[in-house]
Amino acid sequence: MSESPTATAGDSPPPGGRGPLDRLFDLTGRRTSVARELRGGVTTFFAMAYIILLNPIILGGAKDVTGATLSIPQLTTMTALSAAVTTVIMGLAGNAPMALAAGLGINAVVAFQAAPVMTWPQAMGLVVIEGLVIIVLALTGVRERIMNAIPLALKHAIAVGIGAFIALVGLYDAGFVTSAAASPPLMLGTGGHLETWPSLVFALTLVLMIVLFVRRVPGAILIGIVAGTVAAVIVQEAVTVPRGGWGVVTPDMPDKLFAAPDFGLFGEVDLVGGFGRAGVITALVVLFTLVLSGFFDAMGTILGISDEAGLVGEHGEVPRLGRILSVDGLSAAFGGLTSSSANTVFVESAAGVGEGARTGLANMATGLLFAATLFLTPLAAVVPAQAAAPALIVVGALMMTQVAKVDWDDLDITIPAFLTIVLMPFTFSITTGIGMGMVGYAVIKLARGKAREVSIWLWPVVALFLVFFAIHPIEEWLDVR
Repeated sequence: MSESPTATAGDSPPPGGRGPLDRLFDLTGRRTSVARELRGGVTTFFAMAYIILLNPIILGGAKDVTGATLSIPQLTTMTALSAAVTTVIMGLAGNAPMALAAGLGINAVVAFQAAPVMTWPQAMGLVVIEGLVIIVLALTGVRERIMNAIPLALKHAIAVGIGAFIALVGLYDAGFVTSAAASPPLMLGTGGHLETWPSLVFALTLVLMIVLFVRRVPGAILIGIVAGTVAAVIVQEAVTVPRGGWGVVTPDMPDKLFAAPDFGLFGEVDLVGGFGRAGVITALVVLFTLVLSGFFDAMGTILGISDEAGLVGEHGEVPRLGRILSVDGLSAAFGGLTSSSANTVFVESAAGVGEGARTGLANMATGLLFAATLFLTPLAAVVPAQAAAPALIVVGALMMTQVAKVDWDDLDITIPAFLTIVLMPFTFSITTGIGMGMVGYAVIKLARGKAREVSIWLWPVVALFLVFFAIHPIEEWLDVR
């Protein structure tokens, strides 16, 4: 989710006749060339390749309701496979320079909201259902009604809250912030001090990543992760940090750098089991959170990238928008099928647009590079949280910029937006933050005699969240009766 460089595409169409690639991707019509598209596609890959390392860290560091964890090498394979396939499909069907991969924020919902109350196959089943729901919403036009039901300011607040949440996840996973049984509930390092080599590696990696990012170095996040990993390996070899000191992954050099892809997680999906394991209400709320995060994030990203690429028409129309939205939903479902979490359009695609990408041909280059990483999975088992977690801090910071779009002078929005933002990290629950924001918004409108300003589509959502928050008292009351 990095900033993009200034566009460099030329103003004139490429010379010569229209070849097969030109006809397939309309290179002439969009005033671009094969060279520009390939350059843009490669740039996009390096801007978002960090997800191949980061997604397995997030999902692999969580446990499901049975205490089971997912294999990081398998997750790496599935993350790369899922990104490769869906990016190529978007290029062919949508003809848009928009690469897809496991969405940050969405994978946090899967790891920290869905998995603790159901098994991994059941959680991924919800992801598949999420994708199918998004496809239906895209095809039926219901998306406009749902989007209009949620105030724009709350949509921005949700992005901000998720940014704060994933930053806390990164700080905690790296051991930079720890929890305590007594007050204070959270503290710096061990006993309020940074006393370990892993903490030093994390701090130095974070500083490096920030410096590279603000200087707009292409692939800053990926470079930071690689540099942090190298530092962690050197430290482990020199001082031998005890097992568990690095967290889930200990940075020991692998016996080999290349290996055949491990597709063991493919198809490990239980579509309906989560509703029985976690309860219908809880599963529905998690599903709602997945749909909300995936659908609205994708909409904003798609419009932003299209605008930057000069593809938006006079009246705000985006070419093949229906196909693009449908592919986005299909990609989310495919992410569940591969157990890599829901795929979504990455805003890092803007980096490729800045290098000249204007068509889906750029996606062919990005997708092929993702496919090549399928054979590099042993390297993923070397990357500790201290090297990958700084990316969460940087991405969280970028998501926090949405806070400027909230009108803090509007009393109807101030408290709901605040509750949405702070309760996600404070309760370690994305669902709680969204729910309290929605309920708070409806309550304030009622209190101020403005109930009619709340969309009729929002009231069922508010009712669902009220049941969710009161589910345990309701269950106890039903047991007593």
